[in-house]
Amino acid sequence: MKRIVLFGTGNVATHLFEAYKNSEDFEIIQVYNHASKSLQPFKDKVAITTDLNKISPADIYILALKDDTLAEVCFRMKDTDVLVLHTSGAVPLKVLNKFKHHGVFYPLQTFSKNKKVDFSKIPICIETNNQEDNQLIHDLASGISEKVFDISSEQRKSLHVAAVFVSNFVNFLYTEGESICKENKVPFEILHPLILETATKALNISPKDAQTGPAIRKDQDVISSHLELLNKEQQELYSLLTQSIQNLHGKEL
Repeated sequence: MKRIVLFGTGNVATHLFEAYKNSEDFEIIQVYNHASKSLQPFKDKVAITTDLNKISPADIYILALKDDTLAEVCFRMKDTDVLVLHTSGAVPLKVLNKFKHHGVFYPLQTFSKNKKVDFSKIPICIETNNQEDNQLIHDLASGISEKVFDISSEQRKSLHVAAVFVSNFVNFLYTEGESICKENKVPFEILHPLILETATKALNISPKDAQTGPAIRKDQDVISSHLELLNKEQQELYSLLTQSIQNLHGKEL
């Protein structure tokens, strides 16, 4: 059985800990975090530490840390022959160049600590600096997921940007939609079937081909009436998105 030390206690780290909890091939033997308070949920389950000098010997170190702390933590870590992986979608492989064996283990999904996920359906994008380690990373990924992809740093950077568009930005628009509903005393749940149908269509046909609504219809009366209902920030966002849709589909506002 391969031994893992997990660095981090955030959303990704929490779900990785749960994913490997019952693994027959990999075992998380220790969790590191700089803040002892963040380690409390793990203290009765596994060894914990706040000291980088007390990291246990293992086969794999997984750095499930915030992007802006990765370089600093790597600098403070002792050099090691252990395979060191980070889980970031935006940070290149080279941030780990200090270590002889290093790679990327990027689960492409939105994670919240209190929302369970089926890791078997989550794509895991892997990358390594040598073919020797690729098999171990692939085994690590395929142990919890059915979808493992060899993706370069440049490809992963593009994927991360695309993920921001289809997840983070879309979720912000959900938030705006929910706000409009609340302001007008309309249950947001009325929109739930529409959200699900829109997402389902995007999985089965090109999102471009699935576009509907007043922007693509060039329905100026409806667009104007909508703008009257919105605050200034929402108006700017609505107008920008409307214009972008019409530009894409060859129409002018």
